[in-house]
Amino acid sequence: MTRQHLPGILAMAIIVLASNILVQFLFGQWLTWGAFTYPLAFLVTDLMNRLYGAGPARQVVFAGFVVGVFCSLVGTQIMGEFGPLVTFRIALGSGLAFLTAQLLDVAIFERMRQGAWWRAPLISTLVGSSVDTAIFFTVAFSAALAFLEPENDVSWAGEILPLLGAGPEMPLWVSLAVADWLVKLALALVALLPFRLIVSRALNGRIAA
Repeated sequence: MTRQHLPGILAMAIIVLASNILVQFLFGQWLTWGAFTYPLAFLVTDLMNRLYGAGPARQVVFAGFVVGVFCSLVGTQIMGEFGPLVTFRIALGSGLAFLTAQLLDVAIFERMRQGAWWRAPLISTLVGSSVDTAIFFTVAFSAALAFLEPENDVSWAGEILPLLGAGPEMPLWVSLAVADWLVKLALALVALLPFRLIVSRALNGRIAA
């Protein structure tokens, strides 16, 4: 790790910390405010990958993972109305989802980095975001994995309701996952603009130096 990698590490740490706090606050019926900050982690990873390579990008990912584990440990000690703010299943799902999705993002970006400027960040983020959502919500709320934490009652997440209030009937957690996934996809497109601007400015600065 060098001094030039510190901004990426700090940015990732701030995003993970902020997302762990904002996930406690609802935004509408299907989302939390954390859904709008967490996808920025993929932007940080992709910027590090483009500017410094896959190695430093993985360092940033592991830094974010450590912060996430710390937040989960703190959350397990804070009691809410229905028990700890962070249960074992949520902590496990969050950690597995983050590490798997981010490392997959790095690997895909690395394979596609020689193509059009937008292809690597867009495709790696879309794939990583999809994997992240699938792992987290399945591990945290699926009834099929209740054995992971038998004392944790997540039956509320299995309530059968129309998908996003209008589609076919599905467990509630599926609607939560789909809403989260749609936000990630939208932000993956929006993030292309700051990605392009930051990379261009950084590369121009290197040339000028």
